[in-house]
Amino acid sequence: MGQSSSVHAVQVIKAQALPLNFNNFLNAGDDDLISKLPDDCLGLIFQSLSSGDRKSCSLVSRRWFVIEARSREKLNLKAQSDLLSVIPGLFYRFDSITNLTLRFNRTKDSLDDEALSLIARKCRRLDRINLRGCRAVTEIGMAALGMHAKGLKKFSCGSCTFGVQGMNALLDNCTSLEVLSVKRLHGIKNSGGKMIGPGVAASLEAIRLKELHNGQCFSSLIVGSKKLRSLKLLQCSGDWDNVVEMVARRENSCLSEVHFDKVQVSDVGLSALSYCLELESLHIIKTVDCTNFGIISVLEKCSLLRKLHIDGWRTNQIGDQGLVSIGKHGANLEELVLMGVNPSLISIEAIASGCKKLERLAICGSKTVADAELCCIATKCEALKKLCIKSCPISDKGIEAFAPGCPNLMKIKVKKCVAVTSGAEALLRLNKRSIIINIDVCELQVEAVDANASDAAGTQEDEAELLPMANQDVDTDNSSEASSSRKGRAKRRFGLFRGKCYVARACKKWLNRASS
Repeated sequence: MGQSSSVHAVQVIKAQALPLNFNNFLNAGDDDLISKLPDDCLGLIFQSLSSGDRKSCSLVSRRWFVIEARSREKLNLKAQSDLLSVIPGLFYRFDSITNLTLRFNRTKDSLDDEALSLIARKCRRLDRINLRGCRAVTEIGMAALGMHAKGLKKFSCGSCTFGVQGMNALLDNCTSLEVLSVKRLHGIKNSGGKMIGPGVAASLEAIRLKELHNGQCFSSLIVGSKKLRSLKLLQCSGDWDNVVEMVARRENSCLSEVHFDKVQVSDVGLSALSYCLELESLHIIKTVDCTNFGIISVLEKCSLLRKLHIDGWRTNQIGDQGLVSIGKHGANLEELVLMGVNPSLISIEAIASGCKKLERLAICGSKTVADAELCCIATKCEALKKLCIKSCPISDKGIEAFAPGCPNLMKIKVKKCVAVTSGAEALLRLNKRSIIINIDVCELQVEAVDANASDAAGTQEDEAELLPMANQDVDTDNSSEASSSRKGRAKRRFGLFRGKCYVARACKKWLNRASS
């Protein structure tokens, strides 16, 4: 929560070190050494704590109460209608807030224009604000926010009701705006042909639009943002080829990150990205009009590409021809995700041979990636660190190939691959003790009784393998391996999985007693 870097902490400690005598600390006996820390050092410690711990620490003493408030930079508030009365006192105490989230999940009685205007006046250092479900905020409140929070750098909103006029009021005043994220903005559905322009926000670098109807009203903003580096269009209706083509083909285009997720973009828009020579990250998720031609056009020109995600949605529009080009032109590729496509051994071999810097690889929902393809990856992908295989027809033989292969492998995930058993996991752990392995298998043989009474033996034994019901998304992120939310989900899945094993064992005992 607003953590500062350790370098900054060292600088603060050095700056405050002169008036302190640490020899006195060692000879202080039962004295409270923490009370002798400078305020800035104590504030840095507070910034590394969780929200609950910060609240507890603020009650220790008056000094800690003041320092904790002064060092807090991020604040999350429930944006209910009665927030107006507490805003003056709240921001008098927390006068250093730079990142504010106002969230409300109901359809009425949320924070209104007056409250938002008061927050903008009181929170003078605000540079990031996130509005979620604030349906009572209109164009008036947005105009007040833009007028009083001119130093705003990031604006994010979701499930709000203001329209084109409110968005223009913000962009016409915030000259420092760098990031704009809009999700489910209901007020733009009937815009009457009005467009959202760049206004004075000449420094806008990232635009993220998600689940918008009539999202084309942002076209002027996207095309007019000359410093735009990141463009994400996620589940927005309408044809986006023309917009993408104008952004990519303009002079001195600096686009480096592009995400298409369930949007109407064809090879026309995709191939236009070949003019973006600084492109480093490309996500093509469930865009059914993109084919091999568009993929090849981008890969041939964009030599700096480091991340490539392709979800073919099992339409077979992207096949071996496009995947082989990844190996031919992806010399700098570090992360590759292939979902819903069916690469052959030829294309897998081309990728493994050509992408020498590949560190993260995920293959999901493929009917053709089997043991031979995995053996090829294990043999040739020497730089590989993370591997995820999900819903592919592989067996233990393919997993065991990574025991001697991929010397830099740190983590492997295998999900919903029915022929993989715990034997492969045991062999991997034996050969690579430091590797993180996540394989969802449960080898439990359950004896089933045939209900046919005419059977001479009276019973018939059937072997049935109990399979887990896991549903895990592809993880190719470079963030920390274990966050609290992921731990919670993993515990719930493991509890369900273990419970099924217990039930199966109980059934087996009951069947044995019945047969005897």
